Amino acid sequence: MTIIRVSLVDVYVVRWKGSALECLGLRRGPGGRCPGSWESVHGHIDADEPPETAAIREVEEETGLSPLHLYNLSRVELFYQHRLNEVALIPVFVALVREDAVVRLSPEHDMFAWLTFESARQRLAWPRERRALDDVEMLLGQGHAGQVDDVLRVC
Repeated sequence: MTIIRVSLVDVYVVRWKGSALECLGLRRGPGGRCPGSWESVHGHIDADEPPETAAIREVEEETGLSPLHLYNLSRVELFYQHRLNEVALIPVFVALVREDAVVRLSPEHDMFAWLTFESARQRLAWPRERRALDDVEMLLGQGHAGQVDDVLRVC
């Protein structure tokens, strides 16, 4: 029987570069899944771990960055993991980092780039990522989530 479970998180790492909001793209290294593809931060939620804690942990593990703020994007994606016979529910987050933060890649990635949102839409491999960028840009394009900041800001 197929199970439905909150088991993964997606996190869009963004920074302000001058007056422009940029999105971090990560390229998958050889030897792992989807080698050479560009993506945002993704990761599994550990047992008994809240999704927002997993989001912060995954950002730190994959990029070496610590978010200044973490936002709930008010979006949940679905992904059918056929090898597990599981429909994964994926809470989506945005991690705002310092402009001068230094990226330290994990072994699963071999390259990164700070991208304009238009460049990110062209480069990211997963269609759900390209769609989510519209929400990131709309909600956080002013550096905060405006009238809904108090609801969406996790920390």
